[in-house]
Amino acid sequence: MNAQRSTQHRSAMDRRSFIRASSAASVAILTPDIIRLDPYRIYTPPATSPTVRIRGVVRAAGRALSGVGITDGLQVVETERNGSYELITTPDRNLVWLSVPSGYRLPQNEFGITTGFERVQANRGGDARANFLLEPLETDDSAHTMLLLPDVQTQDRQEMAWFHEQSVPDLVSTVRALGDREVFGISCGDIMYDDLTLYPDYERGVQRIGVPFFQVVGNHDLDLDEGTDEGSTTTFVRHFGPRYRSVDRGAVHYVILDNVFWHGAGYLGYLDADQLTWLENDLRRVEHGRPVVVALHIPVLGTRHVRRGERSPSPTISVTNRELLYRLLEPYQAHVVCGHTHENEHNWVSGVHEHVSGTVCGAWWSGPICADGTPNGYAVYEVSGETIRWRYKCTGFDNDHQIRAYPHGADPTAPDEIVANVWDWDESWRVVWYEDGEQRGLMARRMGRDPLSVELHTGDELPPRRTWVEPYPTNHLFYAPASRTAREIRVEATDRFGRTYTTTVET
Repeated sequence: MNAQRSTQHRSAMDRRSFIRASSAASVAILTPDIIRLDPYRIYTPPATSPTVRIRGVVRAAGRALSGVGITDGLQVVETERNGSYELITTPDRNLVWLSVPSGYRLPQNEFGITTGFERVQANRGGDARANFLLEPLETDDSAHTMLLLPDVQTQDRQEMAWFHEQSVPDLVSTVRALGDREVFGISCGDIMYDDLTLYPDYERGVQRIGVPFFQVVGNHDLDLDEGTDEGSTTTFVRHFGPRYRSVDRGAVHYVILDNVFWHGAGYLGYLDADQLTWLENDLRRVEHGRPVVVALHIPVLGTRHVRRGERSPSPTISVTNRELLYRLLEPYQAHVVCGHTHENEHNWVSGVHEHVSGTVCGAWWSGPICADGTPNGYAVYEVSGETIRWRYKCTGFDNDHQIRAYPHGADPTAPDEIVANVWDWDESWRVVWYEDGEQRGLMARRMGRDPLSVELHTGDELPPRRTWVEPYPTNHLFYAPASRTAREIRVEATDRFGRTYTTTVET
């Protein structure tokens, strides 16, 4: 066993060297233009630190648990048959946490914020202990649901009140309708809008929802007065624990990552070397072919740049070193879920299905929709075995609200056509229209701007709370030359899972 681990350790070191070199090269390219720390501040590199030996045990229901992953954020070790582990680390690694295995409850505090981590407190001899106690689930988690909440993004008390008055009751209703399924949530970054003193109000919202929640770091969740990326997540970590981690629910391996790199004068999408090294070590424990769902804030790629006619994506709305992530995810059924851009789209790159989700706050709490016309809301992922099904849940509507249709001329560029926004569309969907009960054919997908977004968001004075919001060009609009004399025009959309949604067009 020890010899095998030694071999694995050397192998991991080789791969780690590759990732560190690749990541360092990426930073070197970006650094001269973007990092503007105080030029007169003397920088003293950290001295070589002595090692810290962490020992502990993982137990559940009075028995030891073997094979549980324990990490310091860089290396990953597994518990032995007697539930014990030993991890040699350094004093700068001040947290140790576990990857909760399938079949056990997610540890959480009184608000429902996931825990499962311990602060490392070494004695003078460099020894520390961190024990973990888990509870078996009462139900099988091979069938479970994950709620994805991108960009709650409350800036003040009024917006926090809207979160509690609108979003939280909707989520409570969704959880209640799921019955006795295992349910957990992920707040996918920009939980706040720079005012981190509002974190406790968000935590009270999670408590009301009634299921455990993980949190992802967003660019508005940072300590913006810090000059380095390392210091920028101090408040976030104090409230929510490690900024990256993993957990198993049923057959699915979920990963939380922090892809917001703060350089003192702004941010970019970037995965640091420590995270990539940890992720490689974490995924070594996951059987090839299994579903892996990665939650991060900034899209890995997205298509915003394509829709804007730009050759490449901005580093603030994409991950600059994304190829390293794609390479690590190659062996798996990989999904990436994210928010940040306040729109809804699906994108496939290098075998990874990227879900860019509409947001809880819509267009920054300026009204009922995002700038692409997607209603304020969140995503619901229902898992059975290795099968993952999803839908976008619009706040204040039932599950079947998946289309908004407009009459002739609502889009001035298509005066003789009706238009429908099918916000959760991907290439497996089928969208048709009916006239007086007779199917007339497939609707044509074209890039355009949602008419309601144009009405609510266009101009220097609209929307009132966020006058800088403008309608986004989107690829999930559908057009048809429907008859002006039809008594009823109906749009019907069928998703990749065979679920059909309909709406009528005002005539």
